[in-house]
Amino acid sequence: MSKKTTKFSAAEFGKETETPQENAFYFGQQNFKWMLIGLAFIVVGFLLMMGADANTVDGKFDPNSWNDDIFSIRRIRIAPLFVVIGFAIEAYAILKRK
Repeated sequence: MSKKTTKFSAAEFGKETETPQENAFYFGQQNFKWMLIGLAFIVVGFLLMMGADANTVDGKFDPNSWNDDIFSIRRIRIAPLFVVIGFAIEAYAILKRK
């Protein structure tokens, strides 16, 4: 069994050896693509939540009326689902390796 030794000379003492450094940035192109997809899901989810409030009829505030559209499936189920899916995609985009 041969013992491997490295020999140093006094002339080389203290000199830094240059090692090629690869790209140290963690995110790649795929990460940014997934981040944009997640952001799009979040924005669409918030846009789906928009609409008239409980006391708005034909665009005007009326305290004597009630607008049942605030409890629509779009606002209660679909829009929050889009937002949660968007945040899950964002977490995936951050944790995904190159």
